[in-house]
Amino acid sequence: MNHIPRALTIAGSDSGGGAGIQADIKTFQELEVYGMSAITAITAQNTLGVTGIQEIDPDIVAKQIDAVVSDIGVDAAKTGMIANIEIMQIIAEKVKQYQILNLVVDPVMVSKSGHSLLEEEARLALKELLIPLAMVVTPNLPEAEVLIGKPLDRLEARKEAAQMFIDWGAKHVVIKGGHDKNKEKAEDLFYDGKEFVTLSAERFETKHTHGTGCTFSAAITAYLAKGVSPLEAVHQAKTFISQAISHPLQIGKGHGPTNHWAHRMRRE
Repeated sequence: MNHIPRALTIAGSDSGGGAGIQADIKTFQELEVYGMSAITAITAQNTLGVTGIQEIDPDIVAKQIDAVVSDIGVDAAKTGMIANIEIMQIIAEKVKQYQILNLVVDPVMVSKSGHSLLEEEARLALKELLIPLAMVVTPNLPEAEVLIGKPLDRLEARKEAAQMFIDWGAKHVVIKGGHDKNKEKAEDLFYDGKEFVTLSAERFETKHTHGTGCTFSAAITAYLAKGVSPLEAVHQAKTFISQAISHPLQIGKGHGPTNHWAHRMRRE
């Protein structure tokens, strides 16, 4: 029997299905990886915004991780929305306990509606607890600026920021440039501590980008679970999310979700 790649997402639930756990599981499924979840929070949200958040008890988060890893096993995992330090501490402990080497850290801080999803003190803990365990960390420009503490409007500043993520312990970092409206292309900066690689894709003018970061990091996780190198995983994930953005579903009255099955069009 062939080995089935297994991926775990540790993140918040999005009732609208466009981001969070739901986006991650959809992405895993599309990329033929068996998906599992440990839910850190339940959110009431849709394409118009977040109307409520209920954090999950840290002990239940721990039990979810214990349950799936001890029985099914994990080839790669990712973190998304983590609302408090206690849950972050639990996740870090479990990643170490189960020696989950392929960890993708998506530092989710603000939703598309502008709602803060990570408490202020948890941002500092993120740098101390999870980033040092990351095989790949995937901040977008606003998230990187918050973590670094300064504007990153120049390429040189982004390179310095990437080095800081490596100094904090991450093995690889990709600073996503989708928020940089000064660029004709959507350019991400990948760094492994030695070499910088720019990943460029066409920029699409659409409001239907809800869950873009979740989907991108989930795709990286899926490819890592398949045994792909971090750089190739990011390359493939970039293609996957570009397809998802360029073929919007036109769902909802606000910032609609990306199209998780759009990549199939390349194979038809």
